[in-house]
Amino acid sequence: MTDFSIRPERAADAVARHIENLILEGSLAPDEGLLPERDLAARLNVSRPTLRDGLKLLQDRGLLVGEKGRGMRVAALGRAAITDPLLALLAERPEVEDDCLDFRDVVESHAAGLAAVRATDLDRGRIGATLDRIDAAHAAAIPEDEAEADAALHQAIYEASHNLVLLQVMRALSGSLRSNVAANRARLFTLPQVRDTLRDQHRAIGAAILTRDADAARAAAHAHLAYVRQAARDLAEARAHGETARRRQSGGGLGQRG
Repeated sequence: MTDFSIRPERAADAVARHIENLILEGSLAPDEGLLPERDLAARLNVSRPTLRDGLKLLQDRGLLVGEKGRGMRVAALGRAAITDPLLALLAERPEVEDDCLDFRDVVESHAAGLAAVRATDLDRGRIGATLDRIDAAHAAAIPEDEAEADAALHQAIYEASHNLVLLQVMRALSGSLRSNVAANRARLFTLPQVRDTLRDQHRAIGAAILTRDADAARAAAHAHLAYVRQAARDLAEARAHGETARRRQSGGGLGQRG
């Protein structure tokens, strides 16, 4: 015999661990509010003092925040991850937009392949519903709604990949480092011919995932990101040419032209 014994887990620790797991797997999203204390204690089948102890552990770890009038919420974990000064500097570099799309090509193609293999019925239903949102926004010619549905589709695919590291990395990159990409997405959706192509590409990715064709899903996602990358380059080039033409017309603002 030994003097070693396994100590049972405290109820507060179990509460904290359960909520941590929900945050890690993406079931609880950054900045999402939790149920009121009474309801949360009943749902977890613990006393309110035990619940408070568990929530305090998560607050101390920076996973939850309590705000007056808003109750307890998940911390803005993805946005906080991008506050590193080096990453903030990167976000200001124009070439980072192209680098980010290059990175997304690698990661999202793989995520689409994983989603084709791993997606549950719930995942597949969410992807199908998001594709319907894209179609509705496209038919109504509302670029802002279509851009939002586009982002929601990519998020649904990350979650359907059931790769926790991939999900959290891409969630973190939805902060300031990808703000320029988000702005560019909005610009792309103002161009009718581009919107048509993007809609068709999203449908191809979704169809491959829903039919569990991993190779087709990876290929469709790669084709989509390659197209977005080239379209973004074309937009940037056209914008630069326009600015140059305006400077030439005005002497760069320093000449004496009328």
